[in-house]
Amino acid sequence: MDSIFVWPVVVVSSLVIVAATAVLVARLALTNTQSEHRAEVLAAVADIIGAVRGKR
Repeated sequence: MDSIFVWPVVVVSSLVIVAATAVLVARLALTNTQSEHRAEVLAAVADIIGAVRGKR
């Protein structure tokens, strides 16, 4: 494969992996969570994902 085609594939693949991981983390965090605690759990998950991405 030519390197011109490899880089877009790598970028798109990494974005898909990060997005899928974020969705799975959110789903696992919300499993068996009471409705009054879901907002706090989602805020904590957003903090974790932001920290991993270097945004916080």
